[in-house]
Amino acid sequence: MGEDAFSGLMSSTDQALIVVTTAAEGEQAGCLVGFHTQSGISAERYCFWLSKANHTYRVGLRSAHFAVHFLTAGDLAVAEHFGTLSGEETDKFTGVDVDTADSGVPLLRAVPHRMVVERLTVLDDGGDHVAVTARIASAETTGPFTPLRLSDVGHLDAGRDSGERAIHP
Repeated sequence: MGEDAFSGLMSSTDQALIVVTTAAEGEQAGCLVGFHTQSGISAERYCFWLSKANHTYRVGLRSAHFAVHFLTAGDLAVAEHFGTLSGEETDKFTGVDVDTADSGVPLLRAVPHRMVVERLTVLDDGGDHVAVTARIASAETTGPFTPLRLSDVGHLDAGRDSGERAIHP
């Protein structure tokens, strides 16, 4: 299968977007994520993939907990904020209303559809992202919503290119 065919298949799925936040040793981080899915029913599990180029990946390596915020069609500004800024160059939480979960992770007040998860495993298969498998610690929602999708943010320039990772395989 060629690269064009793979890209075509993936763009057809038009993945819903999330923002993943975390904190470790007094440092907060968050990023826009397009690779994620439910991975268990009993026990409840969720997986998401973090780019090795992102500040959130490096903070996440030191964190046991994350918040997974499900973006709605009205959350384009949140996606732009967490997807186009680099956490190494700016504090993404400045000017953003957050609460702090018992685990210490920042919860975005503007995004009420979310879960707090506890990391179980991290899988690095040598690619440009790592897979995080997590146990659901808590989940909340205000009801059904229309997700913000990858096709809605195609005009955004990422804060970091995946090729900018610190370690190359």
